[in-house]
Amino acid sequence: MPGEVADTSQAVARRRLIQGAAGTLVLALTPSLVRGASLLAVRVWPAPEYTRVTIEHDGPLSFHHFLLRDTNPLRMVVDIEGIELTPQFAEQIKKVDAADPFIARMRVGQFRPQVVRLVIELKTPVDPQVFALDPAGPYRNRLVLDLYPEGANDSLMALLRSAPDNGPEAGAGQLPSTDVAQGSADAGAGQAPDSATADNAPAPPSDSGGPSPDNSAARPNSDESVPGPAQPPSSARKTARAMRRLITIAVDPGHGGEDPGAIGKRGTHEKAVTLSIGRQLAALIQEQSDYRVLMTREADYFVPLGVRVEKARRVQADLFVSIHADAWVRSDARGSSVFALSERGASSSAAAELARQQNDADRIGGINVGARNPLVSRVLLDLSTSAQISDSLRFGDSVLHELERVNRLHRGHVEQAGFAVLKAPDIPSILVETAFISNPDEEARLRDQNYQRQMASAVFSGIRRYFAKNPPMVRNPVG
Repeated sequence: MPGEVADTSQAVARRRLIQGAAGTLVLALTPSLVRGASLLAVRVWPAPEYTRVTIEHDGPLSFHHFLLRDTNPLRMVVDIEGIELTPQFAEQIKKVDAADPFIARMRVGQFRPQVVRLVIELKTPVDPQVFALDPAGPYRNRLVLDLYPEGANDSLMALLRSAPDNGPEAGAGQLPSTDVAQGSADAGAGQAPDSATADNAPAPPSDSGGPSPDNSAARPNSDESVPGPAQPPSSARKTARAMRRLITIAVDPGHGGEDPGAIGKRGTHEKAVTLSIGRQLAALIQEQSDYRVLMTREADYFVPLGVRVEKARRVQADLFVSIHADAWVRSDARGSSVFALSERGASSSAAAELARQQNDADRIGGINVGARNPLVSRVLLDLSTSAQISDSLRFGDSVLHELERVNRLHRGHVEQAGFAVLKAPDIPSILVETAFISNPDEEARLRDQNYQRQMASAVFSGIRRYFAKNPPMVRNPVG
């Protein structure tokens, strides 16, 4: 019938239209499937602890690596599948700092179709970790090469063990000296001045009438002491100082390396600001004869949150202070804040959101989940004690009172949330938000060296204020 013929013709036309559209879709997708992944960036992060090489690309890749130990120089080879060599890739891969402690140079070539071979010439034997990261934060897929020194020893504990024999006069027990240059926060990585120790540096103030922190440890009972030969005053000072327990402060500049932290409208990176303030705070601490300092990072490189906590615990730090710069969706948010850990959720929705952002540092910075230290994992899962949180709140309150002299306060009290970096169960720990980097006026202040010095001085004054009312515990020397 004519109607049926018409209906059949329309059905055929529809089928042809659908088939044509499907063919167009396949043709549109085919080029992206054929070409494989594209290189987006190559970044190299040299540091005394390890060097990281990050290859960012827009799709998943397969790879494998091996070491050539019988060559001179030593070489590490990485074959990357699913990508073709481009001039941009070859050019970027050459960007290696001559001061890199592990990499001499890198070169790349097309090993076979869709396989690029990267060869890294090494300065020293390494224990490499090679892993892939899914898209996170501002990044797409990443292939990460972490080059750690082979058979690295725990130099922090070795320094601590040397303290009873040599005494502070010879630098014993001093933690690795930190670069406190007041230039660019990312400049001079790995360079550090010698730690200065002054005989006449003031001891921590005490307004409680109790024992001062400088002589609270290892002082013999006068009834049991045996008179010895008279000593010159300078020698007596050395002996007395060798008997004292130094107060250890862990300074934690937030973010670093692949993790820039918050970024201001003028392009200021939080990681650069925190490193600069952290260096200046470390300099103030090192000027005191009764203090020593550990910096969880001393240059622009990534340190996982759990490793920061574990570093502080290894040296039995008395206090842990993490330096940050706040950010918010509204540019008019302003002021300084102090945070402590919470066992029962955040003290405000803003604190909860900030903790979520800061805890994302591991995901953005990039950790090798398959190679995590089980001890570090246990630290992050540990429930911190109520005593630690109580001490942290007192410590935070002391710092908050000093910050008020430098900047207005965003909150007039110490806030609480579940910050992973504050989870040392035995160390009073706080996180200081120095100002809002998302506020144009405060971003300008954070870039100013004078403001950075004032902020570092305020934090150190808060440390001294805390110890004036809470003298550090007596501890046996580390053996």
